[in-house]
Amino acid sequence: MDLYESLTTDTVAHLNPAPAVAIDPDSTVADAVAKMRDHRIGSVVICRSERLVGIFTERDALRIMAKGGDFGASIETVMTANPVAVTSSDSIWAALTRMYEGGYRRMPITDSEGRPTGIVSTRRIVHYLVEHFPTAVYNLPPVAQPTTRDREGA
Repeated sequence: MDLYESLTTDTVAHLNPAPAVAIDPDSTVADAVAKMRDHRIGSVVICRSERLVGIFTERDALRIMAKGGDFGASIETVMTANPVAVTSSDSIWAALTRMYEGGYRRMPITDSEGRPTGIVSTRRIVHYLVEHFPTAVYNLPPVAQPTTRDREGA
């Protein structure tokens, strides 16, 4: 099976996604950062009545730090509301496309009721590619299109 065919037929479930770690919208930014640190993860999902309402990532935390922000603020004021999500039955290609178009490194996986079931990350996708296509990945040249800086010859 070639790469494109695998990416379009294999589902997000094939990526062995990490479980979603959830917090309440009433939590603070400090609570979210502590949860991410304790679980050694790069994002938490925000749920109201078990339904996904937002996501908070390490990038969001860095933005807050850069602005000298308040870590006692409600997570609801800084989260990405209504994040783009996939289901475990969506193709890896669909997940990749949504991640590329939105510039996301992590994306929630939800069930048909909108409850988070996991997180798909670029890291998991890279591991999938290396596992399923090691020859193609390991044999890539260090530079995609090498060019010479100086003219060769006389």
